[in-house]
Amino acid sequence: MATVIIFILILGVLIFVHEMGHFLVAIRNGIKADEFGFGFPPRICGLFKDEKSGQYKFVRGNKEVKSKNTIYSLNWIPLGGFVRIKGEGGENEKDTDSFAGKPAWVRIKVLAAGVVMNFFLAWVLLSVVLMLGAPQAIEDGVEGKNAKVQISQIVSGTPAEEMGLKIGDEIYAAGVAGQKILNEINTTKEIQVLASENKGREIILKIKRGKENLELRGIPRVEYPENQGPLGISLARTAIINYPWYESIWRGLAAVFNLTLAIFIALGGIIKSLFSGGGVAMDVAGPVGIAVLTKQATELGLVYILQFTAILSINLGIINGLPFPALDGGRILFILIEKIKGSQVSQKVEQALHTIGFFLLIALMILVTLRDFARFEVTDKIKGLF
Repeated sequence: MATVIIFILILGVLIFVHEMGHFLVAIRNGIKADEFGFGFPPRICGLFKDEKSGQYKFVRGNKEVKSKNTIYSLNWIPLGGFVRIKGEGGENEKDTDSFAGKPAWVRIKVLAAGVVMNFFLAWVLLSVVLMLGAPQAIEDGVEGKNAKVQISQIVSGTPAEEMGLKIGDEIYAAGVAGQKILNEINTTKEIQVLASENKGREIILKIKRGKENLELRGIPRVEYPENQGPLGISLARTAIINYPWYESIWRGLAAVFNLTLAIFIALGGIIKSLFSGGGVAMDVAGPVGIAVLTKQATELGLVYILQFTAILSINLGIINGLPFPALDGGRILFILIEKIKGSQVSQKVEQALHTIGFFLLIALMILVTLRDFARFEVTDKIKGLF
């Protein structure tokens, strides 16, 4: 149950921060925000400032409120929040406090603010992680707090996969089957030597996975590709490294840049695979997959939850910034087209394209979710969430 609550909180924070970006930039540029909601409707209650008395008034339920000021509402569905901006659908174009009546640059700023806030949130979270202390790769022989040997990559169809090893597993002891006492593992080289010297023989790896201690057995390959090794794993020696707050800030910004670059490269690979007819060769997780990954991060601790949330926030920012109808980037594209051609794009055409884009995104989400069910053996995984 704790995982479900954390999952809801993570999604809630990401959506809320995104919408808050739109809200803050809108009101700063003189655009009326009819409502800023915590959670999604139906509304539980709301608070607004009465323009006549200057006093704040309370309203219950979905009762309609006519006010020139923003209604701050609390809603029943606890998933982030939303903002209703006057004229965001193209109406009230002649009103000075309408989104539609503002210059192109102002509208672009309002639309881009949500994406910017997602990147800002990731920067804050990663800076906090670096202050608290995060696991980082260190060389064998280098001292570090809680130093351990972990699996950083597993090649599909290798002995490592058959053994049931997973990325993030800590190897704390290992040896040959039949050996009474297993050797303590402190360096990556010890595992590499063990696998190389015992090709074709069964070995034992003592694994720490979250709160579990496991004993896994497997047989290193005699023949294997040059860049894979007998087991088909990549290893990293990690330790907890933390930095002063002033250093964490710029290191957090650098981490956001590096993660953004890595995600763009991965996204480019996915698009390339689709156009080359190879299908999606990389792992893409939907809501179910994210829930499963949330459980894994929760088991590892607070630092991993914060890192995971930061990565999701960057992903959300990138996806929303794409020039695709129904997304913020798509709406910005239409404004840029308007500036280039010197006149507005037909509202009917734009709305139709946004609607089509929305349904395509929903269809994609359904497909990815169905894929999650198969890939994560989701029946058992969902049970584990509770």
